[in-house]
Amino acid sequence: MMTQFFTILLLLFFCNTITAQVYEKKIDSLINSEFNDKNGPGGVFMVTQKGKNLYKKAFGKANLELEVNMTPENVFQIGSMTKQFTAVAVLILEDQGKLNVNDPISKYIKDYPSGDKITIHHLLTHTSGIKDFTKMKSLSSIAQKEMKPEMMVDFFKNEPVDFILGEKFDYNNSGYVVLGYIIELVSGDSYENFIKKNIFEKSGMSHSYYATDRQIIPKRAYGYHKKEHGYVNKTIINFSVPFSSGSLMSTVDDMVKWQNALNQNALLSSKELKKAFQKYKLNNGEEFTYGYGWHLKDINGTPTREHGGSIFGFKSMGVYIPSEDIYVIGFSNCDCHSPTEIVKNIAKETLNLAKK
Repeated sequence: MMTQFFTILLLLFFCNTITAQVYEKKIDSLINSEFNDKNGPGGVFMVTQKGKNLYKKAFGKANLELEVNMTPENVFQIGSMTKQFTAVAVLILEDQGKLNVNDPISKYIKDYPSGDKITIHHLLTHTSGIKDFTKMKSLSSIAQKEMKPEMMVDFFKNEPVDFILGEKFDYNNSGYVVLGYIIELVSGDSYENFIKKNIFEKSGMSHSYYATDRQIIPKRAYGYHKKEHGYVNKTIINFSVPFSSGSLMSTVDDMVKWQNALNQNALLSSKELKKAFQKYKLNNGEEFTYGYGWHLKDINGTPTREHGGSIFGFKSMGVYIPSEDIYVIGFSNCDCHSPTEIVKNIAKETLNLAKK
């Protein structure tokens, strides 16, 4: 009997090993379809399920000039994935009784046009209709200037609106800049400090930062563009411009810690957090697939929470599957290589494996 028992255990071990090897090769193949230049900028990809690492690998170079290979520990700019942190910061303040998502923004920014009608909820869900500053031709005039949050808000607040409040969902960076400014006004602290104290430190995210080109960031991955003649260093932007809509930096391991902190309600109550992960409706009653800081989509009917990011020299993407506790994260240090479809396909493969 004991011999049979050990034989079964051995067979199970070999079956699991073979399955893991097949999975790894499949994921390698998906990533190598885009990240196939060993001497060019690269990326880092990680997959976890229920606290277990299923996959973690680095590709290409973290620094071309110094010929430094990428490692899974490299720090990347995450672009618009910053919006997750901004949305949760707002909910933390609501949890503390310091604001309400249904408050009109005029309660905090007195002179904002139609601020008595636009609510924090409209900003969180991209339904405010205010002008997205990234689509303004005059953006180049401030791109490299040090901008206070109030100056950023003043830059776009008097622009004509794109649509009537609540009429449609239209992804909007300006709304999240306004949210960052409100976070500062309500908390009495800078956005950078608020995120650090209330999210990074509480989640154990010791390798995450508000982006900077001057401060020494250990294991920083450098950003690149690709031109006809080859790779070039990323265009410089002052991070006070994207601000709370896209100025954070992180690692794949820290992003997993972020996801775990949310799951464990380490940052705010489950009742409050649910607001981030529910779908909302437009004026006409039509439901749209965005909560607070996350796209709410699905893979063949299985609900997912997703968001990507793009900022000069970097692209990012994360997909979380709540039902299976699967998290897939991918970072790239060249905006010529997008991890978006790769991460989605990895999530699909991982979900299929989990359901077998």
